[in-house]
Amino acid sequence: MLYIPTLISIIEVLLVTVPVLLTVAFVTVAERKTMASMQRRLGPNVVGYYGLLQAFADALKLLLKEYVSPTQANLVLFFLGPIITLIFSLLGYAVIPYGPGLAIWDFNLGILYMLAVSSLATYGILLAGWSANSKYAFLGSLRSTAQLISYELILSSAILLVILLTGSLNLTVNIEAQRSIWFIIPLFPVFVIFFIGSVAETNRAPFDLAEAESELVSGFMTEHAAVIFVFFFLAEYASIVLMCILTTILFLGGYLLDFSFLLYILQLVDYDHSITNKLEFLSSPLIEGMISGLTLGFKSCIMVFVFIWVRASFPRIRFDQLMSFSWTILLPVVIAFIVVVPCIIYSFDIIPSNITLF
Repeated sequence: MLYIPTLISIIEVLLVTVPVLLTVAFVTVAERKTMASMQRRLGPNVVGYYGLLQAFADALKLLLKEYVSPTQANLVLFFLGPIITLIFSLLGYAVIPYGPGLAIWDFNLGILYMLAVSSLATYGILLAGWSANSKYAFLGSLRSTAQLISYELILSSAILLVILLTGSLNLTVNIEAQRSIWFIIPLFPVFVIFFIGSVAETNRAPFDLAEAESELVSGFMTEHAAVIFVFFFLAEYASIVLMCILTTILFLGGYLLDFSFLLYILQLVDYDHSITNKLEFLSSPLIEGMISGLTLGFKSCIMVFVFIWVRASFPRIRFDQLMSFSWTILLPVVIAFIVVVPCIIYSFDIIPSNITLF
């Protein structure tokens, strides 16, 4: 009987981790197809129906490749770096609420936990770049660390403004606080700043300076190949999906979809109640939970598309321009909002009940 809770925990982890890995696989295909459409190309269309199995063909190719490690590398840290990066990229999904009460761990400090986990993933990049004994990999890892120092402060400051409106670090509380209005409307400039920080945090173009092909071959991943490269590949796209989900939770209402409003509109249109009676099953808890998960997934897919759109539209900027843009433009703007938003909240007497003034 003592093994039952452990078994249930393992099943819960698998129910979240396996779909996440499948999502990561298909996000790579979606990125190729979307960028191909933007550039008037076909993209993957041979492996599987419309190229849907291309990700599995790539994974099989990488798993079957011969692995060659540098002779002067620190092999322990060389293998440990990608593993650390992947593990900490997946740990953030533990506190994500996929619906009302649908989370592995409904942690009261969920936002703080996600910030800590995303920060620790950079240590894997730093270890992998330093242990490879390659100047390109080492420079890529140093750039990644510099980006972390720059954009982690901006991300945490933007999240602080959302916390000021909700008064809680719990992700579910932040979602439920948006039933009246999504935070993207009153905090749209903060949403833009948070999105820019998210793109830089995940090392995506135009901020992929840690793996700039034109300057550093492939950055911190230059010496990695075969199976160990898959870990970096999965970690990058898992971080992208996680940041898109976090953006949806903080600014786009998360899993919220107002069923009562939709039913009210239907009642106004449906005079004989023929349609309304057929849709009464939507009010059941099971159906509401399924639709909540689909709502969160749909909003996150829109954010993933925006990530891909940004990559296909903007050229890569220089590293000194990135640092200057972070410290001299974004940071002062965020600090200004940190001063203004509490003043507005206090002036209109809309301080959240979870925050008490002494």
